[in-house]
Amino acid sequence: MRPPASSSSRPAVGNSGNGTENRIERLRAREQGEPPEDGLLLATLKVRIPDKGPWTGSFTRVHPGLFLDVMNRSEVTEDVSVSDYWIGGRPPGVWAREIAEYPDVLKVESLAEVGEGSIYRITYRNPPIIYLYRKLRLPLHVPFRIQAGYIHWEVAARRSELDQIIQYARTVDPEFHLISIRRRPLRTHLPVLTESQQQLLTQAMAAGYFAVPRAFTLTELARQIGRSKSSVSEAIAVIERKLLESALRPSAIGTR
Repeated sequence: MRPPASSSSRPAVGNSGNGTENRIERLRAREQGEPPEDGLLLATLKVRIPDKGPWTGSFTRVHPGLFLDVMNRSEVTEDVSVSDYWIGGRPPGVWAREIAEYPDVLKVESLAEVGEGSIYRITYRNPPIIYLYRKLRLPLHVPFRIQAGYIHWEVAARRSELDQIIQYARTVDPEFHLISIRRRPLRTHLPVLTESQQQLLTQAMAAGYFAVPRAFTLTELARQIGRSKSSVSEAIAVIERKLLESALRPSAIGTR
């Protein structure tokens, strides 16, 4: 299923009139000194997943008290992806059978209990938004959260790309919310981790190393991924420093 060819022109509720576009224009006016080609808009959106959309929407509407965190995504084929999900509230494996019944779900694996929930690895048919991200050559930022049928996610894109994502959001949820929008130089928001560092971070998160309370020790993590404890410790320290440095850079203007 590919993204729709056209989109609704209705404005988002909560952003009166052309509120979304006006907020972006105000932001651009404040940032006139920064060259547009060197700028990046960071927008946080809340969108209702359609009733006949991805399994995550229906599942979290049936269980509105659950938090479902999407931790990563990898492509299996052009039309199929696999992701690790942290689902709160129940022991390992409880949700596997129910999730497997959704038509877009191809495979469900229960991996581990982490904190107050469990990690599931789920293979599924791509939702339309994946094809739009692929067309725009944008990275899908993880983790992001889904609850009660709503997805909260951050978009990092130039103005023209963000416009297309907002147009798509309107087609699936005319009452979507643009929670915040801010701007910072593109060079300060480029991925700061190498591929191997990103892989280690994903493995550590999936294992529960960063859970509170911690569900996995450094020794257990090193053993699981086949590396020495000292090398993993040093690599994680570098990852944490890079992420902190990125987070502490001066942010551009945010609006609410």
